[in-house]
Amino acid sequence: MRRVVSLVPSLTEAVAVTAPGLLVGATDWCSHPADLAVERVGGTKNPDTARIAALAPDLVIANEEENREPDLAALRAAGLDVWVTEVRGLEQAFSELHRVLVDGCGLARPDWLDAAERAWRQVAADATGQRRSAVVPVWRRPWMVLGRDTFAGDLLTRLGVHQLYADHAERYPRVPLEELRASGADLVVLPDEPYRFTADDGPEAFPGLPAALVSGRHLTWYGPSLAQAPAVLAEALRRAR
Repeated sequence: MRRVVSLVPSLTEAVAVTAPGLLVGATDWCSHPADLAVERVGGTKNPDTARIAALAPDLVIANEEENREPDLAALRAAGLDVWVTEVRGLEQAFSELHRVLVDGCGLARPDWLDAAERAWRQVAADATGQRRSAVVPVWRRPWMVLGRDTFAGDLLTRLGVHQLYADHAERYPRVPLEELRASGADLVVLPDEPYRFTADDGPEAFPGLPAALVSGRHLTWYGPSLAQAPAVLAEALRRAR
């Protein structure tokens, strides 16, 4: 059996659910599955490269957005095979998951990946053409929102949400709160990660605007949660009226 270290929470869940026992290391932020029992190797931005090398993995899986190139270069210099994913949209997520799990880890294509593709095809089949315009903060102090070319933005678009900053030059632009309030949005979407927006922390900044509090795992993770994401996110959006 191959030995794998994952530096991406969503990929950690994908590997662990597909082949329990394959993972030997994961970051401190890898929270799913809840019973994951592997060596913790630090954060996504500051992994302990020496500890990872000592685990002697056959494969390290990473992401170009979540992990830093100097850390990945250090792992390669230690002689490790490092695969880096790039995920800017749903279809790319599906192809990268297949590549990592089947080509990288040598696993059979998992049933949950097929189920996820079916679930999102049904979203397209059920589309009614009704759209809601939204701002989607991912951080506050300072305020940052989803901009162009993001996985989360693609999911929301498929669910009938038009991001007002989807054409911004930056992927995660900093935008003053006053500008967000004056943007003309009819909805604010507040995920619980990377910043943990809650009913008491976030909606009050947008008085009079419906707020959809959504699961960050279902909005930003590409893994087994993708099979449930359409229903979970659609229900959160439906409640924000």
